[in-house]
Amino acid sequence: MKKLTACFLMTFSAMMASAEAANSRFHPNHLFVKMKEGEAMVKSPLIKSSKRIIGRLYLVKTNKLEALGQELASNEAVEYAQKDFFGEKRLMPKLEILDRVSLAIKNFTEVNFVSFNDPDASKLWAFNSTSGMNVSEAYDKLPSTEAEQIIVAVVDTGVDHTHEDLKDIMWTNEQEIAGNGIDDDNNGYIDDIHGINTLVRDAQGRATMNTMASHWHGTHVSGTIAATQNNGLGIAGVASNVKIMAIRTVPDDSDELDSDIVEAYLYAAKNGARVINCSFGKANNEGGMVVRDTINEIGKKYNTLVIASAGNDSSGPFSWHNNDVSPKYPASFDSESLLVIASTTSSGSLSTFSNIGLKTVDVAAPGSNIYSTINGGKYGMASGTSMASPNTTGVAAMILGFYPKLSAIQLKNVLMKSVTPVAAFKSQIVSGGRVNMKTAIEKAKTATRKRFFFRK
Repeated sequence: MKKLTACFLMTFSAMMASAEAANSRFHPNHLFVKMKEGEAMVKSPLIKSSKRIIGRLYLVKTNKLEALGQELASNEAVEYAQKDFFGEKRLMPKLEILDRVSLAIKNFTEVNFVSFNDPDASKLWAFNSTSGMNVSEAYDKLPSTEAEQIIVAVVDTGVDHTHEDLKDIMWTNEQEIAGNGIDDDNNGYIDDIHGINTLVRDAQGRATMNTMASHWHGTHVSGTIAATQNNGLGIAGVASNVKIMAIRTVPDDSDELDSDIVEAYLYAAKNGARVINCSFGKANNEGGMVVRDTINEIGKKYNTLVIASAGNDSSGPFSWHNNDVSPKYPASFDSESLLVIASTTSSGSLSTFSNIGLKTVDVAAPGSNIYSTINGGKYGMASGTSMASPNTTGVAAMILGFYPKLSAIQLKNVLMKSVTPVAAFKSQIVSGGRVNMKTAIEKAKTATRKRFFFRK
């Protein structure tokens, strides 16, 4: 009876996935093709051009998408052929009003900000030890060696790289000469000084170089990770050793293409990013594995860890959205090179909007009422797992700064093994706790001496 039920559920799930795929929007001329081990890229008169993305994965251009898809479906050399889907249009989060009185009294009185002279550092409740990530205490007891510089890619809506708190921490491609219209470093992109923009392409179909943000989201994420510390301005980022690589891949209506995400991840990894912050997602995966395969490959080849937000679909505490049951992507991909983040409040509890998942959501971090940089040299407050992810990314970058030989998998496991345990989280997320920067840096020292893994 159980076998029949399982069979029915699998068949029903496949039918639902097919229905979702049929109703989803996709690029009319793109097809991802992954060849089986040892097989060369398939040839067909229906293929206009093909470009190897990574490993055995190719992006094919065609004017007859459906016909090519049917042809490849019967080809035994093809592991899969997947359409290039959009993420779905939806409203981005809104900034919140800063309640200065309640924040000053309720959330920040326990934080020791001796290490920071930034005037608004007192608004960063995520730095405290009781309900935050223990950032302040970590800075009081850092290793004696100087942290190495770590490149962090922010795949988002772009970054305001002229912001007073961000201009000094932007990654700069030193092999490229700005504004000369030449691909000086021969990496396939022209004038990619701070990163790339996959939303605007030139006549040859190449991503362009304007990474300036038109929406505040990517700028807010960047400030949380690494806003310049001790410059007497604004806030302090979690990390002191980061250069932000700006990759504009998420439109202002959050309707990103799978091919743009894949290109963003690959560009970041190939150009030295050890961590990629991914504060976006979509409800339907349409059965495709191209983004997951890319995350796996950059983890293995470049030791790059992708840190992703779990999603904001819950109405807690009475109705939690469980990603184990209703997946969100890329958060629900099964990958050792992916770390998924839930959100917590200044009281230390799970944010009521945060998705959970005992199998698919790894750790929790502060994500409610997060104060950070926004466009135009300003600052603002926002809430979401989009804010919890960069808080974790900042901690990850600090760990790598002191222990750069950690692999992506080791870094992930350090973050998961070093959490502050929270009893209620044991039934909600894999690690059962909240990110703890002080403990994580201490654990990382052990991880460099021996192998250890967090088994789900």
